Amino acid sequence: MFAKKYLSRLLALVLVVSISLMGCGSNPSGLSGNYREDTIAVLSNLRTAIELPDNATNKKDVVSLARKQISDYASRYRRNSETAGLRSFTTMQTALNAIAGYYSSYGNRPLPEKLKNRLDQEFKQVEISLKRGV
Repeated sequence: MFAKKYLSRLLALVLVVSISLMGCGSNPSGLSGNYREDTIAVLSNLRTAIELPDNATNKKDVVSLARKQISDYASRYRRNSETAGLRSFTTMQTALNAIAGYYSSYGNRPLPEKLKNRLDQEFKQVEISLKRGV
């Protein structure tokens, strides 16, 4: 329990630093235009936002970045005919819709375990599809 507390604080600090550095660039959401890299980056940031403790000082900033990335990611790749038909994109879009819908309805409240488990499963499916190239 003691180590978990400090590990979560360290993770939050690393996330704040990375968010700050990403904010210095021209693209506030941090998307590069490379589908595979962007998908992995969004997955990583969403996992961090989901796993971040509710009492973390930067929770609102992390959730705000996650919402921005969800919007930018979906708008960028939904229109792209090369990526819109991929299994990894459709699964990712399902997960993004679930998270965005929850944040729109419930704000910064903690995600229920059932939704976390579903998202984790979908994130794993996206990673498997990316490795296969579909």
